Amino acid sequence: MIELLPPAGGLITTIVAFLVALGAIVAIHEYGHYIVGRWCGIQAEVFSLGFGPVLWSRVDRRGTRWQIAACPLGGYVKFMGDADAASGGAADDLAHMSPADRKRTMHGAALWARAATVAAGPVFNFILSILIFGGFVWWQGIAQGVPTIGSLKPLPWMEMENDLRPGDRVISVNDRGVGSVQELFEASARLEAGPVSYGIERENGERLTVQGPFPLPPIADAVQPRAAAIEAGLTEGDVITAVNGTPIFAFRELQAAVARSEGRPLALVVWRDGATREITLEPRRADVPAENGGFETRYLIGVSGGLFFEPRTTRPDPVSALWHGAEQVMSIIQSSLSGLAHVATGAISSCNLQGPIGIAETTGAVASQGIDNYIWFIAVLSTAIGLLNLLPIPVLDGGHLVFHAYEAVSGRPPSDRILRVFLTVGLALILLLMLFALANDLFCP
Repeated sequence: MIELLPPAGGLITTIVAFLVALGAIVAIHEYGHYIVGRWCGIQAEVFSLGFGPVLWSRVDRRGTRWQIAACPLGGYVKFMGDADAASGGAADDLAHMSPADRKRTMHGAALWARAATVAAGPVFNFILSILIFGGFVWWQGIAQGVPTIGSLKPLPWMEMENDLRPGDRVISVNDRGVGSVQELFEASARLEAGPVSYGIERENGERLTVQGPFPLPPIADAVQPRAAAIEAGLTEGDVITAVNGTPIFAFRELQAAVARSEGRPLALVVWRDGATREITLEPRRADVPAENGGFETRYLIGVSGGLFFEPRTTRPDPVSALWHGAEQVMSIIQSSLSGLAHVATGAISSCNLQGPIGIAETTGAVASQGIDNYIWFIAVLSTAIGLLNLLPIPVLDGGHLVFHAYEAVSGRPPSDRILRVFLTVGLALILLLMLFALANDLFCP
């Protein structure tokens, strides 16, 4: 893994990581508005990355001014005939334009063209996320049907109780047949913690029964940013061999110890690169998605587990990879909407809503874990921003789409006075939401 930033991050590196990620997402979002508007015959007067004083600009042959402004926290496309950068109303001189020029404005174009232009911003965010997620699936591959060992992960007890090797196909665990990685995960739930007998098939066709470690050992397969584990010094690949003096051999034993702690400090013995060290951390309460579709409150340290080996994978075709990317985007959207609904009803803590400080800190922490994690997080953030912009709040793209839907049903757009009222209310709601999220960043544990 390529390191982008020092593990400790730091203010400057966190800001840089956040602004680069936000800049890429905003650029894609606004380019969606611009290019679809252009395809629909709507003239863009300004394409701006950032707000405020202009630092650089140029006018292209189509008459669009491309610029970079001093405040990098957003961007906009101002179309011909707009009264402001938010396309909030028609300019006063719109009535004096010729019919041909009116069709080139955001307010004089056909309803379908305006709706498509507005929706294009969030859609381009989703497309960016699908391409990134799909690219990861295509590059990393998908596990083969029968679990086949690609490489063995370093474990402290590997040499003592392991006869497995890369290329072995795992066909049974303690005499119970397994035909997929998922079945191997399911089988581990029924096993006693400790060494396990594996039925394997070697690449030469030879079938053997050999000893190996527990399928899901207490290894930190991934460490979440800003979690108790990473702040205590745990990194990907660390193996937790004991909790509060009790040896453990399965990841579920670590989960059980964290759940029993109810937030009390845990003393962990950690094995890394042949050496052991002791760390102490305090699990934190968190609201996490439950299997029934709701949320449940649990104590977590921010570590996810995995198999004792990396499965051998096959590279899918591009269409299948993109389909997996689209499924990932849909999963994020569903969990985000569920989370918002549960916060609104008070079912889970409102501290689950992060503001700009929390998002920036998370971005910096993810970037410190490597460029692959950073790019993946950009895709997650792009999905979230696309979804946020589709909320039916005036000022946001979703609010404009509601106005267009009203026009489609009634046959006429809302009056300028009504639009101004709704846009003012929408702006106030957005500011209140930002202040609420900022308060969470400052005061939530």
